[in-house]
Amino acid sequence: MIAASFHNDILNLLFQFFLLLLFARILGELFLKIGQPSVIGEILAGVILGPSLLGAIPGFSNFMSVQSIDGTNLLEVVSLIGAMLLLLITGLETDLALIKHHSKKAFGTAMGGLILPLILGFGFCFLIPDSLLIDPSKRIVFSLFIATAISVSSIPVIAKVLIDLNLIRRDIGQITIAAGMIDDTAAWIVLSIVLGLIEFGVITAQNVLFSIGKVALFISVSFVAGKWIAAKTISFAQNSIQSQYKFLTILILFSVGLGAIAQSLRLEAVLGAFVAGIVFSRIPAIPEESIDRLESITFGIFAPIFFAAAGLKVNLTPLLEPDLLVLGLGLITVATVSKIAGVYLGARLYGKSDHWTALSFSAGLNARGAIQIIIATIGLSVGIISQEIFSLIIIMSVVTSLMAPFMLRWTLKHVKIEEAEIKRLEKEEQLKDNILNKIHRVLLPVRTREVNQSTPTKLIEARIIERLSRKTDLSVTLFTISTEDKKTASMQYLNMLGESFTQMPVTKKVVVSNNPLESILEEVKKDYDLLIVGATERNKNSDMLFNPIVDNLVRLSPCISIVVQRSEISEDWKPCNILVPTNGSKASKHAAEVAFGIANLEQDQVHILNVVESKLGYSALDIEGSLRERRLTFANQTVEELKKLGESFNVNSFAEIKIGEEPDKAILKMAKESNSDLIILGTAVRPGTDKLYLGPRVERILNNAPCPVLVVNSQ
Repeated sequence: MIAASFHNDILNLLFQFFLLLLFARILGELFLKIGQPSVIGEILAGVILGPSLLGAIPGFSNFMSVQSIDGTNLLEVVSLIGAMLLLLITGLETDLALIKHHSKKAFGTAMGGLILPLILGFGFCFLIPDSLLIDPSKRIVFSLFIATAISVSSIPVIAKVLIDLNLIRRDIGQITIAAGMIDDTAAWIVLSIVLGLIEFGVITAQNVLFSIGKVALFISVSFVAGKWIAAKTISFAQNSIQSQYKFLTILILFSVGLGAIAQSLRLEAVLGAFVAGIVFSRIPAIPEESIDRLESITFGIFAPIFFAAAGLKVNLTPLLEPDLLVLGLGLITVATVSKIAGVYLGARLYGKSDHWTALSFSAGLNARGAIQIIIATIGLSVGIISQEIFSLIIIMSVVTSLMAPFMLRWTLKHVKIEEAEIKRLEKEEQLKDNILNKIHRVLLPVRTREVNQSTPTKLIEARIIERLSRKTDLSVTLFTISTEDKKTASMQYLNMLGESFTQMPVTKKVVVSNNPLESILEEVKKDYDLLIVGATERNKNSDMLFNPIVDNLVRLSPCISIVVQRSEISEDWKPCNILVPTNGSKASKHAAEVAFGIANLEQDQVHILNVVESKLGYSALDIEGSLRERRLTFANQTVEELKKLGESFNVNSFAEIKIGEEPDKAILKMAKESNSDLIILGTAVRPGTDKLYLGPRVERILNNAPCPVLVVNSQ
C-alpha cells in the first residue's frame, strides 16, 4: 500500500513538473515578446493549471493536487529549491560597493519605500475581517507579515524591467537597484523577526529582542566566518579540484548549508541562501561561467517551476465575491500608493532628487514579484495567512509588476541625463571588454636564487603586478621548482619575494620536480587568469625566442600570459614612461590596456605609436595616393581611440604616427629618443608550429630594446 502510494506521488510529481515547466516557459516567452517580465507568464501558467481554470476539471485536478495522500508535498520541495536558487542569485547580484557609492540617495529612497508601506500596510490589515484570518488572536503578527510583503520590492523583476528599457547602467537604474537591495535586506530582517514572533506565539519585549538578536547574530557570523570559510574553500578548490563544475558545487553547498542553519533557527532556508549569495558576491574569484551556469539552471528550470507552483495555489473563483474583491482592490491600492509615495518622499527629502527622477524611482521600486511570492509561500506554509490572502498577494505582485514598465517609460521622458553621467556611460562602454577585468588570479613562476642575490633587477615582474593590483583585485601565487634538499631555501626566497606584494593576498608554493615546464603548466591550469614569467636569459643565435621553458609556457598556457624581458635597470626603476606600439589589432589594444593599468601615478605617461610604412614602389602602385590616405586615416583613428581609452583611466596619454620607416626601427628609435622605461607589445601566438613564433619585428625589438619589454599574449 505504501509502495503504491509512493509510486502515485512520484507519478503526480513528474506530471506536475512537466506541465508546469512547459506552460511556464511558453507563457513566460510570450510575455517577454510583449515587453513584460517573464515571471508574470510563469505565474499565470500556474493559475491556468490550478483550481481557477483547468484544475477545476475533476479528473485533471487529481493530478495537479499539491497535497499527496500521506501529507507529503513533493512539489513544495522542488519549489523550495527554486526559491533558494533565486535568493542565492539575488545575493550574488547584491553589490555592496554600488550601495556604498550611491548610499545617500539609495538609503533615503529605500527607507521611504520601506517605512511608509510598513505603516500603511500594518494599518490596512486591521480593516480585514476576522473571517479571513486563520487566527484572529494573532492579528498583530499577521499585520506585520502582510506589511512586510507589501513593503519589499523585487530585484529580479526590477532588474529585468531596467534591462529591457536599457536603463540598468544609468544612474537612475543603479540607484533603483541599490535601493532595492537595501529594501530587500531590511525586509528579510523584518520578516525573520516576524517569523521569530510566530514561533513564540505572543509578542513581548523579550521575544522581540530575542528575534532581533537571533537575526543579527546569524547575519554577522555568516558574513565574518562565512567569508573566511568561503575564501578558503575557493582557494582549496582552485588548487586541488579539477572538475569544471567545482565552483557551482561550492555555491550550492554554501546556499544549502546556510539555509539549513537558518531553518534550524526558525529563520527560513531562503534567508540563508540570500546571505550565502552576499558572502560570495564579495569574493571576486568566482568565474562568470559558474554564475552563468547557476543562472541557466535557475531561470531555465527551477524559477519557472517555483512561480508556476505559486500560481497553482491561486484560486480566483472565491475572489470574485464582493468582500474579497474590495479587499483585493484595497490591498493593491495601499501597496501601490504607499510604495510610490514613500519612495518619492524619501528620494526628494533625503536623497535630494528632482521631481521626475523621484517619480522614476517610485515607478521602478513599485514592481513586486519573486520576493513577494516567496514571502507569501512562507506565510501560507507556517499558517499565518489563508489561501484567499495568499491569492491576493500573488495578484498584487502581478499587477504591480505589469505597471512598472509603463510608469517608467512615462516618467523617464521627463528625466534629463547629466553630462557627468554621459561621460561615465562612455567610459563604461570603453572599459567593457578590458583585459584587466578578466584578471584576478596571477601565477608568477620564479627561479630560486640566493637571498642576497635578489636585487631589484630580478623583481620587475613583482613591480608590474603590484601596479596592476591598484586597478583590479588581484591575488598572486609565487611558484618555484626545487630539489628536496633545497626546499627550505626556496621557501625562504619566496618569503623574501612575497614582501614585494603589499596590496594583495600572496600564496607561496615550492614543488619538487625534475620537469619545470610540466609542473608550471599543471599549476597554471588551476583556474589562473594570468601567467607572468621573466625571460632572464636570451640567446640571440638560438632558434628559441626566449628559452625552451618560457617559449613553451607562452605557447601552451591556457590563460593570458605576459613575458617580461629584463635589461639592466637602476635601483629606483619605475615604469613611468611607457611605449605601446599599435597596428590597430585587438592584441595591441590589450597591450595598451595593460599599460594603462601599470601607469597609475600622476607623472606616468603612455605613448601610443602607430607606424605607417612607406615601401619601395608603393607610390607607383597607388597612383592617386588613396590607399596611403586610408592607411593614415585608420592609423589616426587607432591611436586616438587608444588615447581616449587612456584618458578614461586618468592616464597621461600621447598619440603619434610615424611614416616612412620600418615599424621595428621606428619603435626602437622612439624608445631611445623618449627615454622609455618600458615597451609593451601585444601579440598573438601563431598557430601551426611547435615553436613560439611572434614574427621578425617582435624579435628585432626584443634583441635591440634599450629598456625592459613586456610581451602580452591575450589569445
